[in-house]
Parts: sequence; C-alpha cells; structure tokens
Amino acid sequence: MDSKLLDLLAQRYDNEEQIVTEIANREAILHLPKGTEHFVSDLHGEYQAFQHVLRNGAGKVKEKIRDIFKDELTDQEINEFSTLVYYPEEKVKLIKVSMNNEQELNQWYTEIIDHMIKLIPYVSSKYTRTKLHNALPKQFVFIIEELLYKTGDHLNKEEYYTKIVQQIISLGQAEKLIIGLSYTIQRLVVDHLHVVGDIYDRGPEPDKIMDTLINYHSVDIQWGNHDVLWIGAFAGSKVCLANIIRICARYANLDIIEDAYGINLRPLLNLAEKYYEDNPAFRPKLQAGEEMSDYEQIQITKIHQAIAMIQFKLESPIIKRRSDFHMEGRLLLEKVDYDRNDITIRGNMYSLDNTCFATVDPKQPAALLEEEEQVIDKLLFSVQHSEKLARHMNFLMKKGSLYLKYNGNLLIHGCIPLDDEGNMAEMKIGDKTYAGRELLDVFEWYVRHAFAHPEKTDDLATDIIWYLWAGKYSSLFGKKEMTTFERYFIKDKHTHKEIKNPYYHLREKEETCRTILKDFGLNPDQGHIINGHTPVKEIEGENPVKANGKMIVIDGGFSKAYQSTTGIAGYTLLFNSYGMQIVAHKQFTSKEDVLENGTDVLSVRRLVDEELERKKVQETNVGEELLQEISILKSLLEHRYMN
Repeated sequence: MDSKLLDLLAQRYDNEEQIVTEIANREAILHLPKGTEHFVSDLHGEYQAFQHVLRNGAGKVKEKIRDIFKDELTDQEINEFSTLVYYPEEKVKLIKVSMNNEQELNQWYTEIIDHMIKLIPYVSSKYTRTKLHNALPKQFVFIIEELLYKTGDHLNKEEYYTKIVQQIISLGQAEKLIIGLSYTIQRLVVDHLHVVGDIYDRGPEPDKIMDTLINYHSVDIQWGNHDVLWIGAFAGSKVCLANIIRICARYANLDIIEDAYGINLRPLLNLAEKYYEDNPAFRPKLQAGEEMSDYEQIQITKIHQAIAMIQFKLESPIIKRRSDFHMEGRLLLEKVDYDRNDITIRGNMYSLDNTCFATVDPKQPAALLEEEEQVIDKLLFSVQHSEKLARHMNFLMKKGSLYLKYNGNLLIHGCIPLDDEGNMAEMKIGDKTYAGRELLDVFEWYVRHAFAHPEKTDDLATDIIWYLWAGKYSSLFGKKEMTTFERYFIKDKHTHKEIKNPYYHLREKEETCRTILKDFGLNPDQGHIINGHTPVKEIEGENPVKANGKMIVIDGGFSKAYQSTTGIAGYTLLFNSYGMQIVAHKQFTSKEDVLENGTDVLSVRRLVDEELERKKVQETNVGEELLQEISILKSLLEHRYMN
C-alpha cells in the first residue's frame, strides 16, 4: 500500500500491540461457523405477515428454544415462550392480566429471565463476545453480561446473581429487561437478511416494511419490478408515477400515497370527477373481509380511470423515441377505432368494453389534456418532495441492486433474459449490444443515473427504468409484453396472456443454471440462483427447488392477492453453516391469533442442500472483507514496526 495511506491508517492504530490484536481477532473470526442468512421475497406491502416471519426467524427461534428446553418445558410452554420472544410487549401485558397476584407475577419474571439467560449463549454460540455485546439492550448490558458469564462453579456468587434479578424485579425493570432480551434473541438467530425484491404494491403497508428494514441490523435488497417503479417515480419518471398510483387504486391502497407519504391526490380526484363515471372494469379489488362504501369505491374507480389513461398516453412518446425498445406494438391508443369502439391487434379485431376515453382526442390519442399535464406535474412535485419517501428511496438505493453475488449464490428478483435456445438474449442500447451480466450492469447504471438526476424527466435513464417495468428484455419483467390495456378493455382472455421469457422454463434445467452462474463469475458446482417474482403454485404440486437444487424460487405468495393461486403464504429460505432449508408459510391470520393461541404459520418442508463440511466465515463475503482487512493491517505492521 501507499506509505501515505498507511500513515493515515496508523492514526487509528497507534501501537504495535493494537494492530496485532486486531489481526488476531480477524484471523480467529474466519474460523467461526458462518451466520444464518434468511431470504424473503415478494412481500408486497404485507407488513404483519412479514413481521411475524422476521420475528420468528422462519421457525429458527422456536427450534432453538426446543433444543434447549425440550426436557424442561411442555409443548404448550415452548409455544408460550416462543410467542413471548416474538411479541414481548404484547405477551407480557397478557401475562400480567392473567396473574393472580404480584408474587405470582414476580415468580414468572424470575423464571422467564432465567430461561432467556440460558437461551442467549446457545443462539450466540457462533458469534464473538463483542458481537453479542453489541446485540444486547444497552441499558442492561452490565447486568446481562454478569448473568451470562457465570462460571460453572459459582457457589461463592450465587446470592450475588440472585440479588441482581431480585433488584431488577423490585425496581420495576423486569418487563423492560424481558423485552430487550427478546429482541436480542431475534437478532442473534438471523445474522443477515436478504430481500429478493418487491417490497411495494398490492398490500397495504410497504412503508412500514421499509421502516423495519432501515432499522434492521444487517440487510440487502435486490430490486423487484415494483420497487424499481417507485424508484423511477421518485427519479422523475412520470409514467412510473402513473403506474404506482394506478396500482394503488386497483388494490384500494391509495392511503399509501396520501397518508403514508403525504402526496396530495386532490388535483387527480378533481380531474377524475370531471371526466369519469362508475366503471366495473376499474372498481378496486377488495380482499376477503375488506369493506368499503359504494361512494368510496366509485371515487377510487374514477381516479383509477383517470390515472390509467394518463399512463397509456405517457407510454406512447417513450415507445416512439426509443426504437431500441421494440415496443411499437404497444401503441394501442393509436390502434383504436373510436367510431366503432374496437381495436386491431396483430391483425385481429376486438370490440372494446368498459372504455373511458373521455379525454382522448382520436386525431392525437396520446396527447395529454392541459389539465392532465398539470395533474401529473403536481403529483411528481409532491412525490419528489415527500421527506418520508425520500428516506425510503435513498435506503433502497443504498442497500439495493439489480442482482447480488453473496456467499457463492446469485440473488435476483426476476430473470436473466434468454432466447429460445438458452443463449443470453441481446439488447441494443445506444450504439452497443448487451447480454447477460453486462445487460443487468448497464440497466443498473441507468437506474442510478436517473436517481442522481431527478430533474430530468424524459431522458434515456428514466425511460430505461420504465422499460425495466414493462420491456421484453427487462430482467425484472421477464415477459414479451404487458397486457394492461387488454385486461381493462377486451373480454377475450387470449389477449390478456403475457408470454414469459424462455428463462422461466429453461431454469428447470441444471445446465441453464450452471451457464448463468458461470456468466456471473460464480462456481456452478457450489452456487445456486435464488429467485422471486413468479409465485410457486404449491397447490398444483409445483416444486420451488428446481434444476437439481441449482434454482430456488422463494415467491410463494406473501401477497394475499396470490394466495388462492399458490395455496400458501410465501416461502422463505434459510442458509446456515450446515446447508439450506426452504420453509413454506401458511396464511397469516393476525398477531392476536398468534398471541392467544401460540400458533406459528410455517412448516419446514425440505432440505435444499446439505454442506458436507460445515461452512466457515472464511468462505463467505464477510470472510473476503476480513482477509482484505488482515492484509492491510499486516502491511501497516510491517511499515510501522518491522522496517
């Protein structure tokens, strides 16, 4: 290393012993077992279900509790204890109500604190003492460490340990201690979280998921097509913005726009009230048990039509100015015969139903009315000045990417675009052609460029973000074309079909997966591709583990909109030092049901891959970083003290 850089580094490590200690510490960490990775995908705003899976570590929390207490607690007591760890604030309140007197409650406090002090060494056994220290609730660190680090022969201090717990209880701090210990256990069970795309859209609370992820101890995100749509809107893409509002209207989630992010929809409502009436094709999709007055439904129906027509109009100029996108077939407003109310698509004529063309000029069908331009401009201004949305989008950019190579695996939400023969599909952008990893890299470059220049609303970068939502060779969309227009206006369901990229049937072949892993510089013998995006139809017998274990698809349908099709409520994947397990989740009812009945909404279904030798930190991405740090520290030691 450059001597000036080493001199600068020496200001942090100012003596030989300190450098040696840091080297020894990192060398030792390399030989610890790797931490547990937890993979989730396609959360689609389902905050409550996601929270439960996160809190129980996809079943790992209860598994650890059962390991320690199987001979000491009954199944019911294990369920009760597990629920306490998942939801400590709520469970403690229920327990307090059920107790007959203070003495009984204090006895419960004593037993639970003892259980947690026994559990924490087990769930932290793969970590350094420093990492455990940092995971403990700060206000109780000294007390917990005293209780944790009791020696086997502690007769001389038995009264001392007992007194610590008694004082915590008598001073009214037992409840806070139990809550702090519960969150410590949750944090230690899962070392790192991967979100393999689609935090946004369909479900009601993506903003709460984002707040959770921002506060999570270790996380990365692979952008999904819905996430990129929100990034695009914030980056200045008006057509992406129209899409997110249309989807929120479709699923009766406009509260996300207005209440969560403070975006004023009044101008859009005024436009909608002026030009549109009730229309069955645009009525919001309500979930089972969800109620809404007719007046509210009609209001949303009008907004839905208004923003859908703005969206269709905004797509046209992009398609026309970007010939490399090859989307001329999607200029559907120009294919409509407005006198006969029909449309010709690929040589076939179809009648149109439930149309809402009040703002369309047949001579210039893609032209926005002045009122529509004003509405979309006001909406964009509001989006780009939402402090909360800015915080969430900046986090998505900081922690996110189109794909990630992590511990030998390739994490990607959608697909690697392929042709029918299984070759990497080529796309021309500008004067160069890209395919495979290079194509994804250039897509990501444009996403980041657009985000860095939000003042540009119709440049190539913002257009490519929209292409990632709806384009043929998008790694996030993965279909030939998006048939939104047909689904609204044409009854013939043959026109609704969206043809998937060949990737989605070729990924069943081990050879295809090996080729993709090689293209991304990964070992095809050891690596896996981990996908989201396409719900696995477990109800029809579809297997989420494909290509002899090389392909793992973990979108099982967190979104309630998919669960009738999938038959489950999502897959998650666990990867620890012993191998991989895929977990199938039953439909999440409510937190209250878990608290009252101690039920968990999951079952471990199958082992994906078992390590022949237990994987250590030195074989991981973290290990690579530690080895680099060790090399730098050794250079510093030689430069400062051995010359």
